[in-house]
Amino acid sequence: MQEIGEAVLATTETVEQLTGHMDTLAKQVQQQGYQIFALSDTVQTLAENQDATLERLAQLTDTLQRLVAAIEDPEGSA
Repeated sequence: MQEIGEAVLATTETVEQLTGHMDTLAKQVQQQGYQIFALSDTVQTLAENQDATLERLAQLTDTLQRLVAAIEDPEGSA
């Protein structure tokens, strides 16, 4: 009977340790979820900023092309 009691006690301790490890793991997974969300939000913001930058670059390129054309043909004969 004593052996059964010791086995039950050892099993209970093992389950409690496992529960503690699972709680720690769950917290880590939750934290990683928050980090992934923040990273996704940052990537989306970067993509939006890149789109805006590309649009401005296209406008600048167009302006420079018109400026070069005006310099090459100051009388506007084109």
